[in-house]
Amino acid sequence: MGRRLLAILLVCVLAACSGGSSPPRNLDDACAIAREKPKYLSAMERTERRWGVPVHVQMATIYQESKFVSNARTPLQYKLGVIPMGRQSSAYGYAQALDGTWEDYQKDTGNTRAKRDRIRDATDFMGWYMNKTLERTGVPLTDARNQYLAYHEGQTGYLRGSYKSKSWLLRVADNVAERSVMYQSQLARCR
Repeated sequence: MGRRLLAILLVCVLAACSGGSSPPRNLDDACAIAREKPKYLSAMERTERRWGVPVHVQMATIYQESKFVSNARTPLQYKLGVIPMGRQSSAYGYAQALDGTWEDYQKDTGNTRAKRDRIRDATDFMGWYMNKTLERTGVPLTDARNQYLAYHEGQTGYLRGSYKSKSWLLRVADNVAERSVMYQSQLARCR
């Protein structure tokens, strides 16, 4: 009996340390995401009510940023191909928010207990950030492509047009826009 209890306890501890929930199985179907992870849809709907950012824009952005992995991080960089030198950036969580931008969000909203690996906080952050983008750049909350460009480059970078020389980023932004339209169409049918 002691070994069995110890084994169960070990499994529970390992599960608790595993770092969040697993992503939805079918990322190409907004309805399947909503069925499998109803908390995701609830969080996004709450953000849409509070900040006006449509669910499908949030979904497409989270898909691109983290593939719905709660504790996603940028890859490690290596010196001489083998010596770890740290990560490319401090981006973390569903929304891949940078440390400084996350701290600005926490101060600005008073949500000091917010966590980047908690879906409701990550979507609220996106709503806050995309509204800042609307205020600074005039990009509508429904424009997934340009909101994504400003999300990736920062609002100042977007206003400077830093993305214009990055053909890979323009392709990614087009993919975000296409996925947003796909998710919007799917959500209209399953709601």
